[in-house]
Amino acid sequence: MSSQFENIFTGLSEGSVIPYLGPGALNGVIDPSSGKTIPADSDSLILAMNNGQPMAPKLMYEFPRAAMNVELKKGRSAVNRFLDATYRDKQWSTSALHEWLALQKIPYIIDANRDTQLQKQYASTPHTLIVGIARLSGKDYRFRIYKHNGNSYTPIEQEAVDTSLPIIFKPLGTPLPESNYIASDADFVDYITELMGGFAIPSFVKRSRQNKRYLLLGLRLNRDTDRMVFSDVIFGADQPAGWAFIPRPTEKEKRYLNKLNIEIINADVADFLTAAQTWNGSFAAA
Repeated sequence: MSSQFENIFTGLSEGSVIPYLGPGALNGVIDPSSGKTIPADSDSLILAMNNGQPMAPKLMYEFPRAAMNVELKKGRSAVNRFLDATYRDKQWSTSALHEWLALQKIPYIIDANRDTQLQKQYASTPHTLIVGIARLSGKDYRFRIYKHNGNSYTPIEQEAVDTSLPIIFKPLGTPLPESNYIASDADFVDYITELMGGFAIPSFVKRSRQNKRYLLLGLRLNRDTDRMVFSDVIFGADQPAGWAFIPRPTEKEKRYLNKLNIEIINADVADFLTAAQTWNGSFAAA
């Protein structure tokens, strides 16, 4: 195993490297009854939301734009119903990556997907869940926090969080324990504005994330929306700020990640997982 990978796995085991999961982290997850893959990236989500049919080219550009179109025509609840049906009501196969991360007892994971794979892996482990919210009047913050006692979730305020527990941060939402999603353009405008203003991340996370490094897995960075969420969520990172597994990165991705001082590894999630399986013994022996 290269020294590059050794540094990553050592950091993960020590808690100084924080995984940041994108749609590619769900590669290989299927509906066992049909064999269909879970919709996770922008194109697959748009197609699933539109009964398998492409939408107009300008709407196919990005899922938030397509979701905004559906919201304007059918209401915001229509987008939520689609995401609930996709991620709450269907049974999906288990992700090997999520299973591995949970086995390592990673103290803080950022999951920029809307599925429940990671929550299911932590279902018997007490943990703290942070969920991004948007466009809710009367709220000072753009997040909700839940305590999981190893059996079920209970809403709590940030001042009551046990910071010794593992943290799962779902910035774009989840259907569990209740449906909250960042999906349409309007959601992202509100959420990113509050991220930039410091109101979308709890204070205990702001303190604990200082001088940490990040491991980006499964997220392409060719869209402004993804880049803005990512850069604000990792604010205060150590320098250099970490690694990004991106096969065949584009020039735009190279420029963006170079600006953040994040090293690109020309590999995908499957390559990471192959190396992780080798590293498993070192975790177990630690």
